[in-house]
Amino acid sequence: MEILTNIFDIFLHLDEYLAAIIADYGAWTYGILFAVIFIETGVVIMPFLPGDSLLFAAGTFAALGSLNVWGLVGLLFVAAVLGDAVNYSIGHYLGERAYNIKWIRKEYLDKTHLFFEKHGGKAIFLARFVPIVRTFAPFVAGIGKMSYRYFATYNVFGGAVWVFSFTLLGYYFGNLEFVKKNFELVILAIILISIVPMVYEWWKARREGMVEPKTAETP
Repeated sequence: MEILTNIFDIFLHLDEYLAAIIADYGAWTYGILFAVIFIETGVVIMPFLPGDSLLFAAGTFAALGSLNVWGLVGLLFVAAVLGDAVNYSIGHYLGERAYNIKWIRKEYLDKTHLFFEKHGGKAIFLARFVPIVRTFAPFVAGIGKMSYRYFATYNVFGGAVWVFSFTLLGYYFGNLEFVKKNFELVILAIILISIVPMVYEWWKARREGMVEPKTAETP
């Protein structure tokens, strides 16, 4: 419980934590941000690291002049694409054996499979905007032996849109007085909006599960 509390605190106060990192590590901040985005997208057991909110927060500090916005966008785009590529490769190597690994949550794999069944190849692009699914989507694509060329197309396109949109949103809106005074609420809103698709799919699956199919009556 304490770990979850700490993670939640980091999410809500990303501005404070990121300010401290910039002050302490200077140019190494780029490397730290690269590592977080790479691990969040590339290591299937680390889906709870900040993604959307971190990009937004980094964009706000770029607007303040603490970071170079285009260098930041380019670097984090590379991190996002490489992360998904590594995740895909691991899933492709493990194949169905991945379901027997205890520290990989089977329920997340199953939910991601359903996501693929609904959206097809577009799931790689759409998953970029859904926490947890974002981490599991390339892994499941690898398990399912999706063509790498097909996967790479959506990986690059999705990574570009995801990184550019959230980072530039932070860059252009992060310094608004309202955002600066209510940064925690803005980050919380981003998190809540990001998980809406997951909550909707869960609710839909539960509703459909509660409706039992009618059986034909025998005369």
